[in-house]
Amino acid sequence: MTIRILPAIGDPDAARAVGGLLGQLPGVEPLPTAGDSTRLLDTLAVMGAASVEELPEVVLVHERLGPLPALELIREVALRFPATGVVLVTASPGPALYAAAMDSGARGLAGLPLSYDELGTRVQAAAQWAAGVRRHLGGGGEAAAGTGPGGTLVAVTGAKGGVGTTVTAVQLALAACAAGRSVVLVDMDLQSGDIASYLDVQFRRSIADLAGISDISPRVLQDAVFPHPAGPGLLLAPAEGERGEEVGDLASRQIVGALRGRYELVVVDCGTQITAACAAVVETADVALLVTTPDVVSVRAAKRMVRLWERLQIRKASETVTVVNRHTRSAEIQPSLVERATGTRAARTTVPAGYKELQAAVDSGRMQDLDARSAVRQALWTLAAELGLASGPAARTGGPRTAAHADRSLTGGLRRRRAAIGPGGGG
Repeated sequence: MTIRILPAIGDPDAARAVGGLLGQLPGVEPLPTAGDSTRLLDTLAVMGAASVEELPEVVLVHERLGPLPALELIREVALRFPATGVVLVTASPGPALYAAAMDSGARGLAGLPLSYDELGTRVQAAAQWAAGVRRHLGGGGEAAAGTGPGGTLVAVTGAKGGVGTTVTAVQLALAACAAGRSVVLVDMDLQSGDIASYLDVQFRRSIADLAGISDISPRVLQDAVFPHPAGPGLLLAPAEGERGEEVGDLASRQIVGALRGRYELVVVDCGTQITAACAAVVETADVALLVTTPDVVSVRAAKRMVRLWERLQIRKASETVTVVNRHTRSAEIQPSLVERATGTRAARTTVPAGYKELQAAVDSGRMQDLDARSAVRQALWTLAAELGLASGPAARTGGPRTAAHADRSLTGGLRRRRAAIGPGGGG
């Protein structure tokens, strides 16, 4: 997918500097610079009159463009041309300006002097957002043709180690494959990922082999993705953990963007550590899942995680779905309490404790052979159906469900647990 960028910069020297950086970004086509707000709006109006696809994916607005104030201009562009992502370029990128820019409809903020990595990151994020809007508007274009970032991206993150993140990601991918979707499962736990062990795979290629490639072609992807006999393609974590440092924010966005252009569904196991690569996935995901277990330590960790995402402006708690693993009806901590404590939305489907039924599949590295009668498998495949990742058989497995939003009368020990977790909400 080629990202067309329209710079709106009045100062000639600044325009030349930005144009030079844009020329270095892979897959970017810079358009002629608009020297003031009037010219920018006129240019977009002419492009949009033809079709949504003619509009640039990204507009860069310099804070001193004039004559219309930058935030007013951004609001005007967002209202009139919602299929274009706007990035504000400013010398003072503080929290207050960021909030004001987001309120005006900007999709990102880049600080001056611009750096290659930051500009690339903001452009990629704004372009992916624009592509999503165009899909919803029925714009078609490259995404509809299967060459743009059209696939659904699901990020699976663990509140802490050992809560079942990888099992969840693997089973969601298998459920979607069983429903007939083309799926790639990505191990973004870059230093300790073990999807290869769970699915009994030995493959010399990994995600690190894609990190230094600016133009990821379908042939390059084919060489890096292992076609598992159970259905999903696998993009594995590097066998040498130190190579995980090669996958940064920009590389992560480029790799995931290429995968979304090739697969209907991209499931990413982000592990439990927030790296730049995983943060980029969580930020741009269509569905962000946070897996926790119903105990005080895990729920506290989940609350810390969503608050960290909000402080770093990665993702809002309200846009995150928590999945309660190892759930029992007698547990004092129920999904409704997890919801209130974290400020997230708890999935209706909960996953029961099932260590014994999982042990053989995990020890043999044959997670794809987990018995269809397994309560854990049934629950995770039901979760896939709830999230819209699978239908048909996956929706009829009859896995255990809970009324996550129902109020429960939990007294005594529950009140003590609630106090131990701390005040609810993501604030």
